[in-house]
Amino acid sequence: MEVPARSDHTAVLFGNVLYVWGGCQYVNGEEVVLPSDEIWLYDMESGLWARRGMGGEVPPLLSQTCGSFLQGVLYVFGGCDSNGHTNQMYCVDLQDGKYTWKKVTGYVGTPPSPRDRHSCWVYKDRLIYFGGYGCKKDRQVSNFKSFTVDETSWAVIGSEFFQFWGWNNEVYMFEPSSATWTEPQTQGQPPEPRSSHASATLGNKGYICGGLETETIDIHCLDLVSWTWSHMEPLANSLPKGRSLHTLTPMSHNTLFLFGGLSTSGQVLNDSWEFDTATGEWKERQHPHKDKPRLWHSAVQGKDNDVVVFGGSSDYVVIMDSIAALRRPSQSHCRDVLVFQTQPYSLSRLCEDCIGKHASALQELASCLPLRVQETLHKRMSYFSTLTKQQ
Repeated sequence: MEVPARSDHTAVLFGNVLYVWGGCQYVNGEEVVLPSDEIWLYDMESGLWARRGMGGEVPPLLSQTCGSFLQGVLYVFGGCDSNGHTNQMYCVDLQDGKYTWKKVTGYVGTPPSPRDRHSCWVYKDRLIYFGGYGCKKDRQVSNFKSFTVDETSWAVIGSEFFQFWGWNNEVYMFEPSSATWTEPQTQGQPPEPRSSHASATLGNKGYICGGLETETIDIHCLDLVSWTWSHMEPLANSLPKGRSLHTLTPMSHNTLFLFGGLSTSGQVLNDSWEFDTATGEWKERQHPHKDKPRLWHSAVQGKDNDVVVFGGSSDYVVIMDSIAALRRPSQSHCRDVLVFQTQPYSLSRLCEDCIGKHASALQELASCLPLRVQETLHKRMSYFSTLTKQQ
């Protein structure tokens, strides 16, 4: 079974299984949002995909939503449905195998305004959301330092209020145990309002980078205990290009892995970088996937601190309609899983992979090993066999 290619999806890794939900494709120049009542499971050991149906209070078709994973539960918040931007939240337990959606209602406090292309940090049983793009009424815009109006959009006069479209740098926290929304008061200089940025959590700090039309990428840190912002000043060395629709993934207790995205000149990027949060140094990394540029993909931290990338798009072409002058993106979507090795592997993993790669020569000898070891090796043989077929 082959998973449909996609971008703008949610992916989480639980145990040895990568769960992929939602996303979109472009078909004949039109955006098609993928079903909300199915989830795809990828076994990282065997390389095999499986589809599972989902029930309960299934979310509407959503694009540009934000997915996060906490204590075995997948949460999706915001994005766009058929009626426009939303601030609804849905959750599903991935542990019980039932895949039953629940709509989060009866919460305490005020949720963020409707938005898309925002991000989330997971810290101490909390979901902490940052930024995004959306619409606000004039009474909701209390501080234009936290909301940048999109000058290409129109302010709409409603029955009572003006409405503005734009980007924000707001921080909101949701605590699932009490279903409570709060807006922490942050200190320090916050980042500029933005969307389509990347974020990651390391220890008690949340990091964001990119999402702005800048020559080089910026990176900011929010201390999730003191709620204090700081701008990470990079060392005077080579820096990654400015970009959006990229990913930022933990590699270790003090390093982050940046991959891909869309440059400010419209180039789909294939570079990867390591950021040392202790020294503020960016270092470009070599990798075996240079022929596979990506934007709007997903990335998660895997076994042995691997970075596991799925899906996304390998190009981004803007088509101009000669009559209506409408911008319409045309993309080539991907369905492959890319694994980036970030540290030396253990001897046991090296042996398993070696046997998996040379299954035809070693399969008979492997049958003499204990059953539990045989099960692992059969999965690795399947993985490398599937990988060879894809290539």
